[in-house]
Amino acid sequence: MKNVTLVLSDGTKFHGQSFGYDAPVAGEVVFNTAMMGYPESLTDPSYAGQLMTLTFPLVGNYGVPPFTTEANGLPTFMESDKIHASAIIVADYCEAYSHWNAVESLGDWLKREHVPGITGIDTRQLTKVLRDHGVMMGQIIFDDEPDNIPQADYEGVNFVDQVSCKEVVKYNEGAGKKVVLVDCGVKANIIRSLVKRGVEVIRVPWNYDYTAMSYDGLFLANGPGDPDTCQAAVDIIRKHMSISSKPICGICMGNQLLGKAAGANIYKLKYGHRSHNQPVRMVGTERCYITSQNHGYAVDTSTLDDDWQELFVNMNDGSNEGIRHKTNPWFTSQFHPEACAGPVDTMFMFDKFIETLK
Repeated sequence: MKNVTLVLSDGTKFHGQSFGYDAPVAGEVVFNTAMMGYPESLTDPSYAGQLMTLTFPLVGNYGVPPFTTEANGLPTFMESDKIHASAIIVADYCEAYSHWNAVESLGDWLKREHVPGITGIDTRQLTKVLRDHGVMMGQIIFDDEPDNIPQADYEGVNFVDQVSCKEVVKYNEGAGKKVVLVDCGVKANIIRSLVKRGVEVIRVPWNYDYTAMSYDGLFLANGPGDPDTCQAAVDIIRKHMSISSKPICGICMGNQLLGKAAGANIYKLKYGHRSHNQPVRMVGTERCYITSQNHGYAVDTSTLDDDWQELFVNMNDGSNEGIRHKTNPWFTSQFHPEACAGPVDTMFMFDKFIETLK
């Protein structure tokens, strides 16, 4: 293993060894406190442009599942068709894996997809630095190539445009109600969850004007980066709301885009929510759910129009976890009800959406 150094934008350095693809890389350094699910997280398009730090100390022990696809073209075990995270940072990488469904090691997968991986880092200390300072840019530099310094931008970059589909794709064609899914970087299990409930899913690019299409409901998917870079999507959502009261459901980025369409402002969280154990409460009730999350921005509900109200709130920091319209069937979650990986406490969000389709 080659010696590498992670250099944060404040000058803090962490030393480790490379176990993935041997190439320098730069990106926004974030941390995920989940205990498992690295195949799903790495292939989640919401991690585009980010160096993903896993706080769980042992990573790689259950290997990587085969990259197979279902008859409808969706990956069987992954959340997209490739790794989207720019790199992965772990404390202790396990080369020897054991799992009934594993076909290769995490290191071999990273090398095959040209994604760097670092082990030997004190990820708990790194996480403390990020919690105190907030997420920041970082560079992975190989010690034997000290002059090969990678550069990257995150703020203001439209990562949604990079990961969204480029043409319309249909799933479960001809089955029941039609749902337009705005692909901002959608996870495969969101599509699986909709198809499983017997609807036709029409997946469109993030900036596609679907308002003249024939459909029964609108679904706004998750995605990476800053929602303020996606004004085209917001404008089309507003157009939809101005001419129709058809149901709308949003997840993660979808929550933020609908919030913007409703007139709210978006702000960046200090270090985001990336884990499988975020507690959220349904506003107006004592019901609390454990949720899977992956986002760095939030809706400022104090700036919402009077026709809207908060639906869920984060029990750790009080940030918004979903909104709803007071009269129309438009609602969202900032968390991921489809989980994958993570708890499935909130799968009912899909059922609620399907119930609103008429």
